[in-house]
Amino acid sequence: MSGTSEGPTPAADLDRSAVTESDKTYRKSYEKTDEKTEPTTYEHAFAAAALPMAVVGRDGLVTAANEAFATLIGADQAGLPGRIAADLVDLASDARTWHAYREVLRGRQARLRCTRRLKHPDGHSVWAQVTIAPLAKDVPGVLISVSDISARRELQARLRHLQMHDPVTRLPNRTLFFERLSAALEAESYEQSGTGRIGLCYLDLDGFKAVNDTLGHRVGDRLLAAVAERLTRVADEAGFARAGAPLVARLGGDEFALLVEDSTGTEQLADLAESALAALQAPFDLAGQRLSLSASIGVVERHAAGTTATGLMQAADTTLYWAKADGKSRWTLFDPERNAHLVTRQALSSTLRPAIERGEFVLEYQPLVGMGDGRLSGVEALVRWHHPEFGTLTPNRFIGLAEEDGSIVPLGRWALTTACRQARRWQLDHPGEPPIFVSVNVAVRQVWDSDLVADVAETLAETGLAPHLLQLELTESAVMGSAGRPLQALQALSDMGVRIAIDDFGTGYSNLAYLSRLPVSVLKLDGSFVRGFQYDDPGDRPNPADEVVVEAMIQLAHRLGLTVTAECVETSAQASRLRHIGCDTGQGWLYSRPVTADRISELLDTRTYADAPVGKP
Repeated sequence: MSGTSEGPTPAADLDRSAVTESDKTYRKSYEKTDEKTEPTTYEHAFAAAALPMAVVGRDGLVTAANEAFATLIGADQAGLPGRIAADLVDLASDARTWHAYREVLRGRQARLRCTRRLKHPDGHSVWAQVTIAPLAKDVPGVLISVSDISARRELQARLRHLQMHDPVTRLPNRTLFFERLSAALEAESYEQSGTGRIGLCYLDLDGFKAVNDTLGHRVGDRLLAAVAERLTRVADEAGFARAGAPLVARLGGDEFALLVEDSTGTEQLADLAESALAALQAPFDLAGQRLSLSASIGVVERHAAGTTATGLMQAADTTLYWAKADGKSRWTLFDPERNAHLVTRQALSSTLRPAIERGEFVLEYQPLVGMGDGRLSGVEALVRWHHPEFGTLTPNRFIGLAEEDGSIVPLGRWALTTACRQARRWQLDHPGEPPIFVSVNVAVRQVWDSDLVADVAETLAETGLAPHLLQLELTESAVMGSAGRPLQALQALSDMGVRIAIDDFGTGYSNLAYLSRLPVSVLKLDGSFVRGFQYDDPGDRPNPADEVVVEAMIQLAHRLGLTVTAECVETSAQASRLRHIGCDTGQGWLYSRPVTADRISELLDTRTYADAPVGKP
């Protein structure tokens, strides 16, 4: 009997010179005793023992073996003495075991225990635990004992199968999937053969929770099993003309994965995703229930080199999210640029609060110009983030994030204090000029998550700025429909003397009934209306409807006692038309881009007003 692996020939490899005279004496003594004396009690025990055993001399040759040993390996007991022991129990199939065995033979190591799969002459295999230990201090040689552990190994295999497979679908589970994925990403797996690429379809069933909730988990489990069967057929068909079919696994809940090792490119993965979607489109007939469902699939395909299991799964999870966000019942391919934007967004979100503490935010100011006299009447404070990695960021890059995580409250409080302090500084530095007001944007979450009224009152008291020189801008969607605390806060601020402006008016609810109920002082017309006006270029044609709408809004605002500011004024023709229909204030690049506080000071110093553009690069 021999092992399943080939290795060096033990008899040839052993150093024959290592066989000492004492070894020879031992063998002669053993043979002489065997001829002239009756077997001892120990020899009877050795022969009758149920445990397969063999005595091996230091030369590696069997000197004696019991019947159990012969039966286990399928050999003739009488023919075992003189056989190479290492060949009988496969000790030379790996270098480590072979080295340890020789060390035990030479008395340099006390014991060796290993597991071997031995092939019986009749064709079946036996899993055996082989133990090798010295006989005694004064007796050369070793004792090999062998235990048949086939039943235990079979049980372990069954347990591993249960551990590695999903009981509902019988597919490989998350544990086995990641084991296969990690193995596929090892360099030795893709460097020697294959394409060196890997692909993954990460699938989630759309609306499966509704099935569980309405029809019960029993029907839900049957549906999962049916989905698993269809995906397995898809994988088998995809692998028919290739070296192997994709691995189909259930990762948990209603999530499945199709892993393609040695993928040939995105086209292969796209075809696989299309086939999976098509396979799930047909209705499922389950226990009298006819069910229809769809799936969303995130597809990732890339070089295996440099890819980690965690990285691949993160990309797949992100892409699956895109597929669901884009409308479900579709597959979406991983887009590095889209992911980079997401990563940047997450990086900004995680550093927002520390950035406020580190002083990375600054304010720039864009002039608000009287349309009648061209005088600088106020400025809008615009926050900028000087990010150490991404450079200077405008509000559209981070205000949404700040509103989501609540950091808009400390950021808004900082902007309010900084702007009011600067407005007071301009007033003190230019006592001969009419003071200009400062307009600060306020998010609706600032009203809900903080005491805005108290913050404003404290800021005005601290900076010494008069309330009428502060204007707070809220978006139309935040103001319209306000009730309860927001409305009370706006009313309290108005009673304090602070002006309230509705920003981007005309793009949100446009519920005109609220204008007479809210304590609003200013309407800021969204730039989309102004862009439809006359341009300086004779080839541009104005949109008459825009002018009619703007004129109507201005007249309505004036009848309600409100002033109107037009945003995004870029040409003198636009400014002229706005002035003609009664617009009070203009803001835009015709007058100035957002500039530093020092630049505003220069305008006040030189009494430069808006008849000529300022702040142009």
